[in-house]
This record gives sequence, structure tokens and C-alpha cells, in this order.
Amino acid sequence: MIWAQSAGGIIGHDGSMPWHLPEDLKHFKELTLGSPVIMGRKTWDSLNPRFRPLPGRRNIVVTRQETWAASGAEVAHSVDAAIELAAASADSGAAVSADADATGALDTVWVIGGAEIFSSVLDHADRVEITEIAATFDGETVAPALDDEWMLAATDPVDGWHTSSTDLRYRFLRYENQEPQQR
Repeated sequence: MIWAQSAGGIIGHDGSMPWHLPEDLKHFKELTLGSPVIMGRKTWDSLNPRFRPLPGRRNIVVTRQETWAASGAEVAHSVDAAIELAAASADSGAAVSADADATGALDTVWVIGGAEIFSSVLDHADRVEITEIAATFDGETVAPALDDEWMLAATDPVDGWHTSSTDLRYRFLRYENQEPQQR
């Protein structure tokens, strides 16, 4: 899973991120490029239309709406169905070849939002990449809380914070789940 959050765990406000952090967008692209991404329909809708679908990634959208469709999106009607679609990515060609191991098995599937999707896969994920922003923003969408099974595995920078071109202080955190449950 991957998300950015401000102080207090805010990840969204009125269907979008309440900040502009170009370095986070670059980090997100570097990590997810070549891998399938799973997102809810509201997250899809929140993407700037000129970046939809996210290029270089298989875009799988979870929605309960049976008739929903969008160019460049593969539709799944449950998180489990989305995971099954993503698992089939090893057979889908060059768009995900950078993320396949020598046997063609897929290494990484990224869950990119929103909060409801994050919560439904939290116990099953093995890694979370969080961009932590040292500022407070208004918002109603909150990141799921990580329990004791999640251990901080890496921090960038090791000490302190980066300062973005927009003057926000931020850092990248990687957590690993010590006991992910099988789905």
C-alpha cells in the first residue's frame, strides 16, 4: 500500500489531497511504475483526467457500480476480484514486466486508495509506504492506523525531514507487516 498523510493521518479532503507535494508524486511514480495499481472508484475520480489511467501501470478500479466503466481502467467489483486481476498481470505483457521476477511471477501490487480499500487489505498487506507531511490540513479521509504487527523498516531521511519545493516538510516511511494474513 502507498499513501501520503498529514499530521493526524489525513489523506484526503473533498475527494482530493489537500496539499501539493511534487516530491511525493515523483516518489509514488518511482515505486508504482510497472506494477498494477488497485484503487477505489473515488480515488480514480480524484485523479487528474490527463493522468488517467496512470501511465505505465495496470489500473484496476474497485466499484460496487455494476455498469461503471472508464477508458484505461479494469473494473473489479470486490477487493478480492481486484487482487485476482492483478495476479494475472504477469500474463498481461510489457506494462508490468519490470515488476515480474525471473519466473514471470508478479512481485508487487500497489493499493493506492482510498481509505475503505486500505482498511480492507491492511491485515493482508506486507508493506506500506507512507509519505508523512509535517503539517496539519483539514480533511475527512483518514489513513488506517497501523497496529503492532507493523514495524518501521526504513526512514528517508534517517533523521529529520526533507523540505519540498512547496516548503512542506516531509519524510518517507516504510513499514513492514510482521504477520500478514493470507487472503
